[in-house]
Amino acid sequence: MKIALGADSAGKPLLDVIAAHLARRPELTVTDLSEPGFYADVAAKVGQALLAGEHDRGVLFCGTGIGVCISANKLPGIRAALTHDTYSAERAAKSNNAQIIAMGARVIGPELAKAIVDMWLASVFDPNGPSAANVAAVDRLDSRNRAG
Repeated sequence: MKIALGADSAGKPLLDVIAAHLARRPELTVTDLSEPGFYADVAAKVGQALLAGEHDRGVLFCGTGIGVCISANKLPGIRAALTHDTYSAERAAKSNNAQIIAMGARVIGPELAKAIVDMWLASVFDPNGPSAANVAAVDRLDSRNRAG
């Protein structure tokens, strides 16, 4: 599985911890797409990498996680979730088919962040499960509101 990571300056220290944590897993290819600038720019870069099929999932970091999450969700076709506990990380995948999770480096510590990422990666959306209709409705809303 290919994982894209991205952070602004506030989130970069936590990104570095998660990158090192994920690098220990041989089944993962991890790429840091961070660049100096606004959190919206790095969220767009990660989201576009997923939409282009270059990566399977993405993890974004900023001070609170809110800015990168909002920014990623502006990309048509992206479902990003703010996750600050393992339950929301599990539900982000299983109930919402989120391709991206976001975390705040000023909100949670490194050990919790590792547990959140591990839970999210271990959780899989069931396209025939009880949340499939909700995700399809979100996708329809996304399609109806695309610019162009």
